[in-house]
Amino acid sequence: MDFAEARSAMVEGQLLPRGIRSGLVIDAFKSVPRHDFVLPKYLDDAYSDYPLPIGSGQAISQPYMVALMTQCLALKGGERVLEVGTGSGYQTAILSRIVKEVYSVERFASLVTVAEARMKRLGYANFTIKVGDGTMGWEEHAPYDGIVVTAGAPGIPSDLLKQLKDGGRLVIPLGGEFSQVLTVAEKRGADIETTEICKCVFVPLVGKEGWSERA
Repeated sequence: MDFAEARSAMVEGQLLPRGIRSGLVIDAFKSVPRHDFVLPKYLDDAYSDYPLPIGSGQAISQPYMVALMTQCLALKGGERVLEVGTGSGYQTAILSRIVKEVYSVERFASLVTVAEARMKRLGYANFTIKVGDGTMGWEEHAPYDGIVVTAGAPGIPSDLLKQLKDGGRLVIPLGGEFSQVLTVAEKRGADIETTEICKCVFVPLVGKEGWSERA
């Protein structure tokens, strides 16, 4: 497979027709090799229009959904962003092509080990990943210009709102364990303005301010 051609076809066929217009987002998707973030057995599907399993019951999201969530952050470059749910590291890599600093929290140590090694091998340097409860954020590096949550939550975790900079955006799937609505929350002083974007399906956000881990 010609991965460069497949990546270009992904942008032209999946992202642009669905309203992805941010030049920064488009450039990031053109440059990040998605095939390096999937399991070997799914290599031929790396640029397909659907999510793929990555192990530990997690998945690398559909390309369009990653693009949409990134665009919803309204990034201009130079920001500090928090990602909740590192997964394969693909969203982390996309963000790192746009912003100055990316901090990512993942609850599965095995995924962190693989994602961190992969990112370093591919030459990404402006990111930091840790194992932890993503619903509690990463207070040490707050405030953040943007926060993206890559798992479905019953509500917006209060710690994430506290760590969001005034004027910043938080993008999160809100709803039940099996279906959600992608939501953008903008912090305006003491007020939070929310906008619903579209229906979506993500794995549950497990943690103190999320869902309980299933037995």
